[in-house]
Amino acid sequence: MDSGGVMLNLKRNLLSVALASATMTLAMGAHAQTAPAPQQQDQENADEARQLDTVVVTGIRAGIENAIETKQSSTSIVEAISAEDIGKLPDLSIAESIARLPGLTAQRVAGRASTIQIRGLADDFGTTLLNGREQVSVGHNRGVEFDQYPSEVMSAVVVYKTPDASLIGQGLSGTVDLQTVRPLSFPDRVIAFNVRGERNSLGELNPESDDTGYRVSGTYIDQFLDDTLGVAIGYARLDSPGQANRWEAWGYPQTPSGAWLLGGSKSQVSSVDNVRDGLMAAIEWKPNEQHHSIVDLYYSRFEKTETLRFLEVGLGWSGATLSNAVVEDGGVVGGRFTGVRPVLRNDRNTQDDKLFAIGWNHRFTPNADWTLIGDLSFSKAEREEMLLETYAGLGHVSDPGATDTVDFVIDRSTGKPHLTFGRSYTDPATIVLTDPGGWGQDGFVKFPSVEDRLYSARVSAERNFETGMFSSVEFGLNHANREKTRASGLEAFLRLRDGQEVPIPAGFLRDPVDLGYTGIPGSITYDVMGVFRSMYDLDELVHPDVRNKNWTVEEKVTTAYMQWNINTDMGTVPLRGNIGVQVVRTDQSSQGYLVPFSDADTPVRISGGRTDTEILPSLNLAWSLPADQMLRFGLGLQIAKPRMDQMRANQNVSINAANLWEGNGGNPELEPWKATAVDLSYEKYFGGRGYVSLAAFHKDLHTWIKEDTVFRDYTGYDPRGRTPASPIGTFTTPVNKEGGKLYGFEVAVSVPFDLMWEPLEGFGLIASYTNTHSAVRPDGPDGAVEPLPGLSREVSNLTFYYENHGFSARVSQRKRSSFMGEVTGFGADRSRRWIRGEEIVDFQMGYAFGDDTALRGMSVLLQINNLTNEPYREYFPEFSNLPRFYSEYGRQVLLGVSYKF
Repeated sequence: MDSGGVMLNLKRNLLSVALASATMTLAMGAHAQTAPAPQQQDQENADEARQLDTVVVTGIRAGIENAIETKQSSTSIVEAISAEDIGKLPDLSIAESIARLPGLTAQRVAGRASTIQIRGLADDFGTTLLNGREQVSVGHNRGVEFDQYPSEVMSAVVVYKTPDASLIGQGLSGTVDLQTVRPLSFPDRVIAFNVRGERNSLGELNPESDDTGYRVSGTYIDQFLDDTLGVAIGYARLDSPGQANRWEAWGYPQTPSGAWLLGGSKSQVSSVDNVRDGLMAAIEWKPNEQHHSIVDLYYSRFEKTETLRFLEVGLGWSGATLSNAVVEDGGVVGGRFTGVRPVLRNDRNTQDDKLFAIGWNHRFTPNADWTLIGDLSFSKAEREEMLLETYAGLGHVSDPGATDTVDFVIDRSTGKPHLTFGRSYTDPATIVLTDPGGWGQDGFVKFPSVEDRLYSARVSAERNFETGMFSSVEFGLNHANREKTRASGLEAFLRLRDGQEVPIPAGFLRDPVDLGYTGIPGSITYDVMGVFRSMYDLDELVHPDVRNKNWTVEEKVTTAYMQWNINTDMGTVPLRGNIGVQVVRTDQSSQGYLVPFSDADTPVRISGGRTDTEILPSLNLAWSLPADQMLRFGLGLQIAKPRMDQMRANQNVSINAANLWEGNGGNPELEPWKATAVDLSYEKYFGGRGYVSLAAFHKDLHTWIKEDTVFRDYTGYDPRGRTPASPIGTFTTPVNKEGGKLYGFEVAVSVPFDLMWEPLEGFGLIASYTNTHSAVRPDGPDGAVEPLPGLSREVSNLTFYYENHGFSARVSQRKRSSFMGEVTGFGADRSRRWIRGEEIVDFQMGYAFGDDTALRGMSVLLQINNLTNEPYREYFPEFSNLPRFYSEYGRQVLLGVSYKF
């Protein structure tokens, strides 16, 4: 019997039982509560109304109920998160909170939830707004890295799953709107502070690293001039340690007998110092009922410094000799390699991200019929990086004595090897700075950067109607100008100044790192930056690949829209919703370099682009059925702009051996991804405190973007003295191709248990399950199915909570099946990787002191993130049982105190 399969089914069944039991029991409880006679019900309604005047729900339950209210009152299909209190969203990060919503998932980057996928589509297909305005990003494309936004300065998040004509900048998969506080929505002054200490369970893996950190935040909200002027300021600082034990495989070549064999190994320890400062400010002015103005500002700076040390060794893909091979299940799971040349890496990676956004919105309501709105905004993102590699070993590759013998055994449960070397790699007397692997360099360094700017201006109006099926009509115009630039910066080989083998100066030596999780007792460690500055010269790399990393993409997007808002009755059934259309005109262009015949010394500046107009109709309907039931329907045409690195104007061209032109590069004339989306959702609410929902979704993807080889006319290109057979040649580039289908269903439930049995007051459950399928065939109906980045077939979330008498506790699990993700790969470019499914469990408990105590306004909180130390695992699709990358990040334990007055 396959015990792993049994456990998988058991875990899946546990969630199914939780969902089904909660739904049935809640429905029964609700039926029992709605059974009284009309006279009794009237009395209960009156009692409930009096109770609502006196009972104020706070904490976990307040956040849940506010989110439910947002979901229920929306005319679109949305999911929502609301802060439990000032400066207190329910998780350590925005991404972790969003990933608990039905149909949404997070991809971990260096152990931290960073990017978000909506209903199986990667972050490229969605957009992120801040207070309703599209945001720029520090990455190479459009996807926002959510760890740039401190959860402490956010008040709510709304995720739109269906299109809405009045929503500017919406995505194809969905739209995430991050929201900060509005000071005039508070009746009184609020001052809140939060302090938490943090520790990583793996300890200090590198000698210069720290396993402890902290988080501090403060918020000030006040009202002036008879509550017509409001001010809000929030600040959050994070100093968080990241530690990781990692192992990576080069790949798995085959032996002459056909058995797989480990091609090479990297045993790594990583320590990251994450320091982020975030600032939010808002000034809100409402002098009368006619004028309402608000200016909001956001700024963050996130500095990451990673120290990475590891032992890398070629095995099957090297000149080493294999002996004593042990073969099981078609693979070599043990043996000895003789003649290996380990490379001892001491690397340093830094990242400095800055994000700034400011916006002004003014609403003028001259009378009850009209509302006029103007909005101006600007946002800017910058990223500067350094990626530094330095190498050491037993000696230069030319030294025949600089080799070793290694015995290895593969752990069949994880795929990691246990390596036993014959020589020590912690002794500075036998280790030198050199090129031990024969890579033609003593190290490497690069300094890439990204800058992204977005200006936007919007005017709109709304005309209200007192009668008829339409409550109002909205119309408006938005113009946005976005420019993103990627620069490769300097890329250079490191050359040792004093020969090909240089001893490590004693003043730079540090305590060795422990690589025992793969059997290696230690690896030599030294001050990376000290060695870099004092012992190497730089030899600049001039190469076509470097030139291809320099590009600018500019988009001028004008959006006109009109939307009729529906508020009427269909017989006895109230109906709300909207019907509208957007007309989106995009003028896109790109500047880059043409590198002819691999001559990177004389690149030619080139540009290209196109103009496109899309008409995007949308419809949202919400029927309010008896007994607090709701049926929703959404229909619309959606688009997502192409990835910016695919739109670059860069080209590499040459004439091949057949005397024909050939080339490759980006495509600034790409059209957007397009889809027709249909959504249906049934929701049952229980007094605004709980709900059950069942939703189905279907997207007909009309187009898909994929790299392909096409014919191109090279007339006008300089053949450099050669005479090609024809001006027509081939060019490999991203192109628009046929699409396919994406469809699935979601079920979600939020249950406060006292609805079923009063003694369970304070206990509750939140759970969801999403099942998504795709069939995208870019090469036509008979072509192969293209896997979608970010698509997990199954996604589930489960949270049990308790909150009563000041005590609170919560345990949450988010789970997703295996998927194809995109990570930063070699050369700081995006690389597709197959990532194994994972289950992340988080826990928190706390106590809030009562209003009748001397510590009124104070609360204490203990949080444990990644409670089970769930590893992050990548695998090769052709060897689904063999790992490509395996990393353990440890548990994050936080203990802190909050105070509000």
